[in-house]
Amino acid sequence: MPAGNRAKLLKSGKSAALISTLMLSLFLQMSCSQVSTSPVRQKQVDNLTILQNSIDKILQDSVLHRTRTGIKIVSLDRGEVLYSRDSQLLFHPASNMKLLTTATALKKLGPDYRFRNMVFADSFSITNGGISGNLYMKGFGNPDLVTDDLEKIAANLAEKGIRFIEGNLVCDDSYFDDLFWGSGWMWDDASAWYWAPITPLTVNDNCIELKIRPGKKLGDTVLVDMMPQTDYMGIVNKAVTVDSTDTLLLEKFKVEREWKHPQNMIVVEGGFLYTDSLDTYLIDVVDGTLYTGTLFYEILKRKGISLAGEVVRDTVPDTAVKLIEHGSLPLSLIVYNTNKISDNLSAELILKTLGAEFKNPPGTAKKGITIINDYLHTLGIDTAAIKLADGSGVSRYNLVTADLLIELLKDMDKDFRVQAEFKTSLPIASIDGTLKNRMKNTAAADKLRAKTGTLSGVSALSGYTVTADGERIAFSMIMEHFVGSSSKIRKIQDKVGSVISGFSRTSTIFNPVSE
Repeated sequence: MPAGNRAKLLKSGKSAALISTLMLSLFLQMSCSQVSTSPVRQKQVDNLTILQNSIDKILQDSVLHRTRTGIKIVSLDRGEVLYSRDSQLLFHPASNMKLLTTATALKKLGPDYRFRNMVFADSFSITNGGISGNLYMKGFGNPDLVTDDLEKIAANLAEKGIRFIEGNLVCDDSYFDDLFWGSGWMWDDASAWYWAPITPLTVNDNCIELKIRPGKKLGDTVLVDMMPQTDYMGIVNKAVTVDSTDTLLLEKFKVEREWKHPQNMIVVEGGFLYTDSLDTYLIDVVDGTLYTGTLFYEILKRKGISLAGEVVRDTVPDTAVKLIEHGSLPLSLIVYNTNKISDNLSAELILKTLGAEFKNPPGTAKKGITIINDYLHTLGIDTAAIKLADGSGVSRYNLVTADLLIELLKDMDKDFRVQAEFKTSLPIASIDGTLKNRMKNTAAADKLRAKTGTLSGVSALSGYTVTADGERIAFSMIMEHFVGSSSKIRKIQDKVGSVISGFSRTSTIFNPVSE
């Protein structure tokens, strides 16, 4: 309306009365609206304040006084930040790094992707009953190949009528680079199962399982069984059976592979308690490629297939013919295993497979990280402001933020193609995986799903839960720079997880206990 006409209208008494009436009506409508909705809205605000104050109180625990904490909690349904503290700061993610690796793999490779192992022979070398040249086995990063799979491959060869191999058993691990450990891994973690060498030709997680029992009487040598039985690993058994009074020998008990001068020899020494029934140990091997090859060679012999040559490392020639292709379970189930039990080797094999598939072999951690960063770019993450070094989170070089993890969780939640597979892979509070014994008999039990993360001085927990009202929540918490066991830190995380799982915007009795 032109300014002159507007001035004329205002000078009109009738118009002025109309305007007054309209303003009074609008005022009454607003007042009625406030009267009808204010109590609910006020209750929501009050309960959210109670939630935030409760989390503040939990984080005041003296255990955290000298630590750093990054935390962020968001409503997936409302797009609202419910709580945040230092979520923009960089932290070591520990095994929360597996969230980045597995999410990227599901996105890029797809839930139905299958890893492979292939067996070849020199062309024209297959004769009646045997192979006059070499037999080749090539690995493509299958994380879940086990002894039974090698048994099936050998049985398949026997079914083809093969009874002898005049050449060598050649193990081809060229699909990846020859860096068997991750950047920034600790040297003194060697011989531990969670530090197994990263090779594309892998079996039994590149580990040996030892079952140890006491002898029949005090002073007897302990009983040691090795699975699988193989000449690839030797055992020096110096341990003896003792009672609880022999504290010196009990303290000296250990099961460890020779790692100062790496070799496939396990030393068992010290005292093993007479009243103990069984202890199980997983020990990594030196050179997973030759371990796989040796185990396969031993299985071939048991199947009646002789090998004149040796187990060696080399590549499959272009002229070789494929005899067998063995496919893994689908990636959705590989990821399930990776996250549920926090399998480091699986995560590293997935990372290098990403590199090989999208940046050409050999797969490397650096190539795989490029693929993860490409995905993070699509989420608006400034990858120049973070640091990724491996796929499992073992490395101390990894640096991410709670903000980043929340953005990833939000994106995976809304991607219908991989949403179910990703969430299913996460441990469930009080039910399974690394959360089996956590948050029992709390509001989080049976429904909170999250990935744990643990390094010395670092503890993380990131994932999803549902409130008492059914509101879907994503959260990420990382605590670091503490001394001693992470058990007290986990209890704090569990309290936060329980409080947000029990949160209600409308309940008149929402009053979480946070002592």
